[in-house]
Parts: sequence; C-alpha cells; structure tokens
Amino acid sequence: MKKQIPKTSGLLLVTLLFAAVSAYAAENRQASLDWLKTVAFAAHQTDYSGVFVYQYDNRVETSRITHIVEPDGEYERLESLDGPKREIIRHHGQVWSYINQKMVQVGSMQERNQFPALLPDQITALSSNYQIKELETERVAGYNTQIILFQPKDSLRYSHKIWVHTDSGLLLKAAVLGSKNKIIEQYAFTQLQIGGDIDRSWVKSIVPEELTGTSPPLVPAETVKSGASANSGWVVDALPPGFKKTAEFQRPMRGKLAPVTQMVFSDGLSAISIFIEPDNGDEGEGDGLLSRGAVNLCSKVMNQYLFTVVGEVPPRTVMQVIDSIRYGGK
Repeated sequence: MKKQIPKTSGLLLVTLLFAAVSAYAAENRQASLDWLKTVAFAAHQTDYSGVFVYQYDNRVETSRITHIVEPDGEYERLESLDGPKREIIRHHGQVWSYINQKMVQVGSMQERNQFPALLPDQITALSSNYQIKELETERVAGYNTQIILFQPKDSLRYSHKIWVHTDSGLLLKAAVLGSKNKIIEQYAFTQLQIGGDIDRSWVKSIVPEELTGTSPPLVPAETVKSGASANSGWVVDALPPGFKKTAEFQRPMRGKLAPVTQMVFSDGLSAISIFIEPDNGDEGEGDGLLSRGAVNLCSKVMNQYLFTVVGEVPPRTVMQVIDSIRYGGK
C-alpha cells in the first residue's frame, strides 16, 4: 500500500519550498543590484576611449568619446564625427564647447545622464519600478558583455536593455525598447579601448588652465546660462510611480523674455522635465506632440500658461503628466 504524506507534513513542505524560492529570488535580486552598482561606478572610474553610434528614427549619429580620471576628477571629451565639427568637454559638472574657434564655457552638466554613464548612483530604487533580469552573454566591440534587462512594472515607461563589460563593468551598449520589444533608440560602441595608454594631452593642450580654475573664466560669468533653485508652487498629480523630483529652478532660455520654470523628475533610468511659462501667444507654440527616439515632447496652453513636458517615456505618459499640472500655491 502506498504511504500517504500527512497533511501537516505536506503543508510544511510547501512552506519550506516557498521560503527557499523566495530566498533564492532575493539572493539573485541582491546579486543583480550589487552588479549594477559596479556598472554605475565603472562609468566614472574607468579610463576609456572609443567610437559609438546613436541610432534613432532611422537615423545614425557617430561620436568619439574619451574619458580619463585625473587626481582632480573626471575629464570627458565628446567629438561629433558626422556633419559640422562639434566638440564638448565636461569636468567638475561644467561643460565647455568650441565656439568660434575657441573653447567657451556653456553651462552646467545636463540633468540627463549621458552614455555610457546611464545608470544612477542609487540603484536600489530601480527594483521598485523595474524587474531586473540577467539574460545571455554577447560580444560588443570585441569585448564580452552580460546583457541585463530592465522591464517596467507598468505601461507608463519603456523597457531598457544594457550590455555590460564582464571585466570592468563599463556599459558598452544600451537600448530603449517599446511595444513588442521594438528598439526605439540605441547606443553602441563600435571601437573601444579600455585602460592602457590613452591620450591625455588634450586636457592641457585644448584648455590649458581654464578647466582647473587657475586662470580667469573663458567667458564672462554673466554669459554662462544657469538656473536658480526655486519653489514655484506648481504641482504634478499624475506622475508614474517612482518618479521623484530631482530639481526645480528658474532658468533663462533663448528667445524668452522672462525665466522659465523647470521641474525635473526621475525614476533612476528615465527623466521627465516640465517647463512652465506665461503664454505670450507666439505663433508656432501651443498644443502638440513630437517624438525623437525615446524622447517625447508635449505642449499645451492652459489658463494663460504654456506647459511643455519632455520625457524619456511613452507618449501617453507625457500627455498624462501635462494634463495633471496645477498650481498649488507657494
């Protein structure tokens, strides 16, 4: 006769099995988060130089990037290899660009992280809004990489897929995915040198002393466009879960007579910026939706104000956000 397992024993077995599965999942999740912390760190602490392509809307842009770490911090040089010559240098949160054959300080670092430094320092919060999965391995620009997928837990944001160098942790490829896993935009190195003898002469030959602060600014301080922190009183009621305000300020903008209020929100992978200004009735401004790669822009005039929402999120999300803006008072 076949011996039956007592009901209490069966329940205990199920409980233990569930606990084991939960512990395994938690262990894997923590391992993924630890791995991603390495990725975020590597983008700022690794010397590298290479060529990468940015693909969006059937267009391709090619750039060369060089990143080095010196005792006084990071230096990054970005050169456009298509069309007119464009070159910028980033250091200590400031941005310099070639204008009229000389290097000119043009402002502070943009809020959006730039490839390959796409991941935030605070990784843990990502698991609240994305399922993080390690997929297969693949070679990119001659290096072995681990593919990691960030799959959103709602339909208000895009999926993100990254390819990470298994030795250094440097991000070598990144894609934003829409419905049916269609690639909306993608960055990928095609040539890359990690570490080794990377040219550093450009730090002093291009901008001899200006970046280190040992000589006067390249341009008068009043010409450098920057924003002042502010609390405007505007409220956004329908942001996707996990989006937190990272900045709010008044900033001058070209063609605008008065400063524009800008609020920036982020969930760690994607950012949403909201611009608010009085409606001056300019022709060409008003309701509309525009897209470029993963970035969608929506404008709307309400109650004598022009609202503009720009986000690395689906069109329905920017429209949801713009319809929920209201003045809550200071």
